[in-house]
Amino acid sequence: MNAPSGAEITLLLRAWSKGEDEALEQLTPLVYRELYRMAQRQMAREKPGHVLQNTALVNEFYLRFVKLRGVEWQDRAHFFALSARLMRRTLTDLARSRLYQKRGGTIQHVPLDEALVASPQSEVDLVALDKALENLAAIDERKSRVVELRFFGGLSVEETAEALRVSEDTVKRDWKFAKHWLLCELTGNAHGS
Repeated sequence: MNAPSGAEITLLLRAWSKGEDEALEQLTPLVYRELYRMAQRQMAREKPGHVLQNTALVNEFYLRFVKLRGVEWQDRAHFFALSARLMRRTLTDLARSRLYQKRGGTIQHVPLDEALVASPQSEVDLVALDKALENLAAIDERKSRVVELRFFGGLSVEETAEALRVSEDTVKRDWKFAKHWLLCELTGNAHGS
């Protein structure tokens, strides 16, 4: 099966957004493989035996996605950027739920590193990371989105640049700054020291 074109995905997204239910039926198999890969990257960072598996994360994403009828879809990159955000929210909500159930449980802090984008690591404190990303977004929304797309979406520098409509150099600078800023935020160190 050939990879679907960005134009094909965009047309189906726009048609579905306008109420054409059959467009969603056509879209789902076209994007499923990439959504599954995104879920795999996310689940590789979780502890073994996590309550969600790759397919379940994609299914949870889908349940949230179908509620987004009114979105004005720009293109394929916009879809996958939003997909990364929805997967982040799914995992963060689940992590919050687990924390509430455990009344604070112990979560290992893992530094945000370039390696986190491409390789599986131990569990990340998603609740703390989500809060830190919200704090970063209050200061600089684009830098927060770069982290979301790279870390949660597993997008490359090039794909992130396309999704945000900025240069690759801008993505690299934002990524470098955001990693340092988030590390300081997550470890309680003063920014810039």
